[in-house]
Amino acid sequence: MSEIVEKEEDLGRRLRALRQVHGLSQRELAKRAGVSNAVISLIERNATSPSVGLLKKVLSGFPLSLADFFSLEEAPREQVFFAADELVEIGGGRVSYRQVGRDLSGKALQMLVECYAPGADTGEALLRHEAEEAGVVLAGELEVTVGDRRRVLKAGEAYYFDSRLPHRFRNLGEEEACLVTASTPPSF
Repeated sequence: MSEIVEKEEDLGRRLRALRQVHGLSQRELAKRAGVSNAVISLIERNATSPSVGLLKKVLSGFPLSLADFFSLEEAPREQVFFAADELVEIGGGRVSYRQVGRDLSGKALQMLVECYAPGADTGEALLRHEAEEAGVVLAGELEVTVGDRRRVLKAGEAYYFDSRLPHRFRNLGEEEACLVTASTPPSF
């Protein structure tokens, strides 16, 4: 019995994923297939088990055969949780930039854990990029320069600015400075 339930759940999830890949709303797919919006919704929520005939009719909205529908490779589910060793190092040297997630294509947000060794600096040439940026210092102290403003932030303090403004980060202290940052859109 649990195997039948599992297959039905796969069917609803598979149909929803296929519809989303094709950029269709439930209403659009229903119209193409000549069924009601409620039918699509019920199938995707696994609230009904469609007959073979009904499923063929729904799939005609793509168009796709039953055989093709069941042989499609499901896209791997996006990773939601990340262990510390799964963060991706995209920097190196005296500044470590560990990114949450490997592939940011199509994403609207970039999250980093940044650590600056004592004396580390992003450089005398100020940074600029098309984004908004925010960060919270977790440990140590970090001098942040944005335009003509400069401030040394301590643990628990934060910043938020338009990244098109020239900016720079420097660790003037004697201990590592670490922070969590976000940039939208991803621009690092």
